[in-house]
Amino acid sequence: MGWVHARRNHGKVIFIDIRDRTGYLQAVAIGSDADVFETASELRDEYVISLTGEVKARGERQINTETPTGTVELQIQAITILNTSETPVFEIEKAPEAGEELRMQYRYLDMRSERMQQNMRKRHEIVKHVRDYLVARRFWEIETPYLTKGTPEGAREFVVPARLQPGSHFVLPQSPQQFKQLLMAGGIERYFQIARCFRDEDARGDRQAEFTQIDMELSFIDKEEIMQINESLLIDIVEKIYPEKRIQTVPFPRISYKDSIEQYGNDRPDIREDPNDPNVLAFCWVVDFPMFEEVDHKAHPENKANWTFTHNPFSSPIEKDLESLRNKENVAEITSTQYDIVLNGCEIGGGSLRTYRADDLRKTLQIIGYSDEIIDRDFGHIISAFTYGTPPHGGIAWGLDRLVMLLQGEKSIRDVMAFPKTGDSRDLLMGAPSKII
Repeated sequence: MGWVHARRNHGKVIFIDIRDRTGYLQAVAIGSDADVFETASELRDEYVISLTGEVKARGERQINTETPTGTVELQIQAITILNTSETPVFEIEKAPEAGEELRMQYRYLDMRSERMQQNMRKRHEIVKHVRDYLVARRFWEIETPYLTKGTPEGAREFVVPARLQPGSHFVLPQSPQQFKQLLMAGGIERYFQIARCFRDEDARGDRQAEFTQIDMELSFIDKEEIMQINESLLIDIVEKIYPEKRIQTVPFPRISYKDSIEQYGNDRPDIREDPNDPNVLAFCWVVDFPMFEEVDHKAHPENKANWTFTHNPFSSPIEKDLESLRNKENVAEITSTQYDIVLNGCEIGGGSLRTYRADDLRKTLQIIGYSDEIIDRDFGHIISAFTYGTPPHGGIAWGLDRLVMLLQGEKSIRDVMAFPKTGDSRDLLMGAPSKII
């Protein structure tokens, strides 16, 4: 069973290429079988059909060495049309050449193309491999809430009115950050999740309003062990799923934030020796980030504080800078335990050791200008948890969409997502967002 990919009428013989997610098979309807031949004559591209027949070797001159099934064909004995199809708005085989918005509007057609089938299959294989790898290392997969409390952590949040509590609202989470730290407070010790995240950002090229993270957090651990687990997992993904690709350097090089800025002009260095080789994967870690940066008051006149966090307020400083944090002095010199993982010049993930003492988190939030009243209002739940014996912990999150994009050699994360949105967060397939009726 599958779709009619192509039909060729040669008079007394009709050739049908039938397609499913495993590939293509050539089927043959012979004119001497009147019923089969008549039905075969009615077929059009993208009809859904069921075939019964006998698989036979092709004649020597008919062998197609370019397809896995090119040495055989199906001699049709019966055809059933399961569903008909309108003429597709673009040829499935040429879907990548169609305009992106048209492909997004008719995503169910675009998804039938070999390119999208490959992208979806590889994405599935990566997710399955991550699950198997982490479960084998004593991680538990735990879901965290989608309806939560808004906190001033960075990006703009999607607001969900709470009908049963008039005047109140939930937000959709930017990440599971606080929940996974609360899981560590709850004694879970090793957590992971294939997490959906939501950010109501301005229209920006390849950004998506909702995206997927491979999220993990561990207790009683140091930075080296977290980095080693993630490095080993990435190497394993490449070796098992992309054997044709080559990791440039193992172990992954480590570059300080300062050196990255000085040598590459950014904090996501592209260290490939041959940028034109599509099979080279140049991973590296960027470390030793400043924990705080000065607020640009010209760009953000509404921000009255002098400092903001470089990543998020939950990262801890390195051990030698703890006293500076606690005394709120030498703020510009405080170094974070943050580590970012970069692939071919694209940041694909980041994490840190976390602040796990209540007083240290309060000091961090005070440095970036939050009053004790706002701290207790917005972060009181996690500060309270930290007063009940929360263990040392740390973690990381990868952007699954961006990782798959890079491994698949695509230029846009939209091409490795089943149902992406436009840069300005429109869903062209569903017609969302829509007016409330």
